[in-house]
Amino acid sequence: MAGIFVFSEDPALTRQLLTPGLELKRALAQPLVALTRSSAEAGALAGLGADRVVLLRGAGAPEALAPAVAALASAASVVLVGGTLRGKHLAAHVAATLGAGLSTDARTLRVAEGRLETTRILYGGLAVGEESLALPAVATVPPRTFPAPAPAGAAVPVETLDVAPDARVEVLSTQPAAGEGVDIGAATRLVAVGRGFNARADLDLAVDLAGALQAELACTRGIAEDEHWLPVERYIGISGQTVKPELYVAAGLSGQVQHMVGCREAKVIVAINKDERAPIFEAADFGIVGDLYTVLPLLTAALKD
Repeated sequence: MAGIFVFSEDPALTRQLLTPGLELKRALAQPLVALTRSSAEAGALAGLGADRVVLLRGAGAPEALAPAVAALASAASVVLVGGTLRGKHLAAHVAATLGAGLSTDARTLRVAEGRLETTRILYGGLAVGEESLALPAVATVPPRTFPAPAPAGAAVPVETLDVAPDARVEVLSTQPAAGEGVDIGAATRLVAVGRGFNARADLDLAVDLAGALQAELACTRGIAEDEHWLPVERYIGISGQTVKPELYVAAGLSGQVQHMVGCREAKVIVAINKDERAPIFEAADFGIVGDLYTVLPLLTAALKD
């Protein structure tokens, strides 16, 4: 059937995809179909504006669902896929099967003159690329690009489709990846640290400030991948996490474009750096020029009073 199809193996991202999906539904006057692997998520999707919700049941990795997704969306106008590593893998297979164009990491989407027009960030945030694809088209959308829509009244029935696993692959066991399990992308307040800290033990200054703010701790790539002072789950930047907190406190980081790509959509950015010419001040709403070893304890004490 014709329509707009959305899918991600991440339930939260599936909900987020419904927001651009609803815009495309209005533009094309076609139904919106949500695909999910989660039985618990299917019920939630059914009340968020989708015209159909299809629960895909079956074992195997998410990317193995590509043939089933392509079959369901064989007459689709637009297919939106969550821009995770596995989602991009699946999107490429779906686009190839449908003979459709593929736009990756789309930040905006609209239909004009029978084409899907998207924009995406290029060169670490130095440029914005515009792409125009003939319909049908497939696009991947990064996490947290759009908010989830509000409930839309009566829920639609949930359909179920059994999907055969890829016979070429046998999953013998699964094991969660080691890590803290922290999701800084969901945090409303963040304190981010950079190379302005001289030693790992000095990060306690930022930890104390984060505690006073009820915030999570984040970092630059150098802190996570070069110094190994914090796990990669806390790294923000072009190849790390993208966040949209209410408050982003940047302590001891210069604000290079590779980092700012991941945090520039924060509502309020507070910069603390002893170099008044640091690029971070160009993006900051509030700036403190000073030694973080002096400023952070003063801020923490003031917040605790």
